[in-house]
Amino acid sequence: MFILLVHLSPFVSDSGKPVIQLRLAGGKRKHYEGRVEVFYNGEWGTVCDDDFSIYAAHVVCRELGFLDAESWLPSAKYGRGEGRIWLDNVHCSGSEKSLAHCPSNGFGVSDCKHSEDVGVVCSKKRIPGFKFIRNQLSSDEGVPVQVEDVRIRATYSHRKRIPITEGFLEVKDGGKWRQICNVDWNEMNSRVICGMYGFPGEKRFNVRPYKFLAKRRKKNFWGFSVNCTGNEADLAECKVGREIELKGNRTCEQGMPVVVSCVPGRAFAPSVSIGYRKAYRVEQPLVRLRGGALIGEGRVEVLRNGEWGTVCDDDWNLKAATVVCRELGFGSAKEAFTGARMGQGIGPVVMNEVECSGFEKSLTECRFNSEALGCSHEEDAAVKCNIPAMGFNKRLRLSGGRNPYEGRVEVLTERNGSLAWGSVCSDSWGTMEAMVVCRQLGLGFASHAFQETWYWQGDASAEAVVMSGVRCSGTELTLDQCLHHGKHIQCPKGGGRFAAGASCTLTAPDLVLSSQVVEQTTYLEDRPMYALQCAHEEHCLSSSAEQADSTSYRRLLRFSSQIHNNGQSDFRPRAAHHSWVWHECHRHYHSMEVFTHYDLMNLNGTKVAEGHKASFCLEDTHCDEGIQKRYECANFGAQGITVGCWDTYRHDIDCQWVDITDVKPGDYIFQIVINPNYEVAESDYANNIMKCRARYDGHRIWMYNCVIGKSITLYFSDKPFPGLMTNQLSHR
Repeated sequence: MFILLVHLSPFVSDSGKPVIQLRLAGGKRKHYEGRVEVFYNGEWGTVCDDDFSIYAAHVVCRELGFLDAESWLPSAKYGRGEGRIWLDNVHCSGSEKSLAHCPSNGFGVSDCKHSEDVGVVCSKKRIPGFKFIRNQLSSDEGVPVQVEDVRIRATYSHRKRIPITEGFLEVKDGGKWRQICNVDWNEMNSRVICGMYGFPGEKRFNVRPYKFLAKRRKKNFWGFSVNCTGNEADLAECKVGREIELKGNRTCEQGMPVVVSCVPGRAFAPSVSIGYRKAYRVEQPLVRLRGGALIGEGRVEVLRNGEWGTVCDDDWNLKAATVVCRELGFGSAKEAFTGARMGQGIGPVVMNEVECSGFEKSLTECRFNSEALGCSHEEDAAVKCNIPAMGFNKRLRLSGGRNPYEGRVEVLTERNGSLAWGSVCSDSWGTMEAMVVCRQLGLGFASHAFQETWYWQGDASAEAVVMSGVRCSGTELTLDQCLHHGKHIQCPKGGGRFAAGASCTLTAPDLVLSSQVVEQTTYLEDRPMYALQCAHEEHCLSSSAEQADSTSYRRLLRFSSQIHNNGQSDFRPRAAHHSWVWHECHRHYHSMEVFTHYDLMNLNGTKVAEGHKASFCLEDTHCDEGIQKRYECANFGAQGITVGCWDTYRHDIDCQWVDITDVKPGDYIFQIVINPNYEVAESDYANNIMKCRARYDGHRIWMYNCVIGKSITLYFSDKPFPGLMTNQLSHR
């Protein structure tokens, strides 16, 4: 009798089908996307985009443990791979368990180049009960960690701490939570876990209580160790280490379950440490986020030579984004955004082709190209960071609205020894306060703040006013961080129909004044009082004009205002059509009575020319190429400023001036503030203010060093007074 011994290849399953391992590689902007790479026959290779489809992308993503695919990208969008092109002309129906089961030309049979490497974007959600199987036991390099979920499980004594910064690390695999053996664990692995949970770094901890607890707990270890380099944004980017022999309670006898301890950023620290502390001096940050709807996200802006600028999105990826997030006290990056997803910035583009190792303390330490040729603000880079679970959204709610994005604001407070919901007094309630509410709830920006909410039937048990006198600057993380009356409630109107309300939106406009246009169009005009009657009636002149003779002259500082909408939604006036005011001077309706403030101040900030509150009709004067005008003032038309358009109020329009008749010669600061009362919500109010240096010699005026935002460069600029220019006084 003969016995035939058949040796199956390690790369073929019992069913005779090839066995592969997949990973997502390349220049990623989120951890669930990348170039598709296949491990077969002992080496990694890529997949050609010929005949690839969304069905094939679904198979890839499900094989990696994601619920499905969102899209796929041809032509090496995540960079060109190396090695073999394992698969070409892949035809999947979408029901296959593995990409290897889809019909193709066969492994290694391809006429493609790496310029045709395919990539996929998977869904964020993982498959419930997904179990990781490492098919190639001989592959000890490059297989990414694929688990359903990760958590830091705090000990009983730490569970009430917010945020939870320390505990046993557990991964969910095959529907069960499992510990990881700490024999091969290191600080770099902890750094990655802390980043995922919104913390910028890891720290040492007292191991003794954890050893004691580990001995008493039932062991249920994951079957692999983990290898992270420390610059990964997510555990899914780390590699699977050696296999752990599972022996029940005798597993990991030389070690214990992994414990992770993290350092929170200053904004999320649970409490200030008791005892002596050195005086903390807040230093000028070199990097900031602007225009984001939620905590820990926004357009990346960098301070360079005293001026804030943006970062071009060429080569922008998760590593660079993670450096930004950690620098600002957040965790690693969830996503690196391109294409001005958080709105367009202003000023110069100061960094391009940024290349970070992931360990830099600041984005400014990364390698970059300071030449931004070909980059515009349409390519401004942005980030979304991991932030700690603070439970902010559990202490506040919107009640009675037609959808989850609107309603009466109700706060959870302690009353008579127990927690109860109550309403907020609407006295002094405005857009800034509503902004903080929407951010705290994770609902984005405020679209409106309401001082009457009778049309929303809130919770009857939450009628009592528990918060009054709320005043927010707009930067607070929670409503209780704003100024308020505390336990001494003062609300003459009471709650009920006068309780505060808010509506939220994920996008907002962002108005920015062109400082260049102001500098270029400024001049003086002497105009007789008899030609200023209309403007006088509309209070566009200083108070001394009341006693002025009709034949006397007023000296007017004239200039043009060009206001761009750089945001993500149109700027629309809050007032409805029926409440707009007809202005005889301009011969059109004004939808906002106070849209800008114009002021001339001396160098210590005291006003020398009375602030003129200008009202505007809002329309699209010009738009960027490819954008259609939507708003115009004529014929009682709809008013607003479209995204990518600008509204120009020319220097020769009545009231487009500051009356400086009574101002003496000298050096001054000229200031313009747009939307000064925050009547309409914007994604960034910091860029609504423009200040210029001005020199007036009694006959001419020079406007120079105009800056947007509250910038130190205005007051301590190295730029000298530019000298005489063609700025002659005109007479009428």
